Amino acid sequence: MTFEDIHAIADDYVLGLLERSDELAVEAEMARNGDLARAVAAARDRFLPLDMTAMPVPVSSTLWQRIETRLQETPAGAGDTAGEINTRMDPDRPPQASPRAANDNAASRWRRAAFGGLAASLLMAAGLAFTLTRTVEPLVVAVLVDEAGAVQAVVEDFGSDRAVVRLLDDLKVPADRTMQVWTLPSREMGPVSLGLLDQARSTRLAPPALPRPQDAQLYEITLEPAGGSPTGRPTGPILAKGFAKLPR
Repeated sequence: MTFEDIHAIADDYVLGLLERSDELAVEAEMARNGDLARAVAAARDRFLPLDMTAMPVPVSSTLWQRIETRLQETPAGAGDTAGEINTRMDPDRPPQASPRAANDNAASRWRRAAFGGLAASLLMAAGLAFTLTRTVEPLVVAVLVDEAGAVQAVVEDFGSDRAVVRLLDDLKVPADRTMQVWTLPSREMGPVSLGLLDQARSTRLAPPALPRPQDAQLYEITLEPAGGSPTGRPTGPILAKGFAKLPR
């Protein structure tokens, strides 16, 4: 696999269009190719709205069987009419229309199938265009700062088990530690983990089901032992914290 057009490869990798062997090749190349790793990260951010709004739809197990059956109904070359064959054999001879039965059900069936396939393609294209162009707004945004007041990260909480943490500074994490993101939905519920940041980079988290995030809700990042807090509550030092705001 060549890596000349890294942006196209990054898009295909993020969209899941590569064969498994190519996926492994891309992952191995990212470990030593910083440009490719950055292109993949940019592609993930670009396709994030699609990932958040498009729901997977299972394909019927009989779909390919029906397609193969339809293809086998018309033998190869059946689309050549007598007039087309005569024209190829004698270019100066005007084409002659082959006789067609009045009840040519096969032709009408394939015509309907063709129009049905075209309509389905148009609907899929329209749906994809709508998904890619629609802007998904977070329910709340929290700017997290350290003790000195320097901005360290931004948390975008979309609700529905989705949150995005964008790191704006290089946070130093020891090898035996990990960063953990927390929020405080209410004092009665207490702090709840939104997930771990395995690496010091922007990450999309899949937190547990929580009440709808509110204005002035607390978010923070703490430094915890590898694997996360052993108690289910923040135990390590606070790297950054801030209160959520509703987007205007």
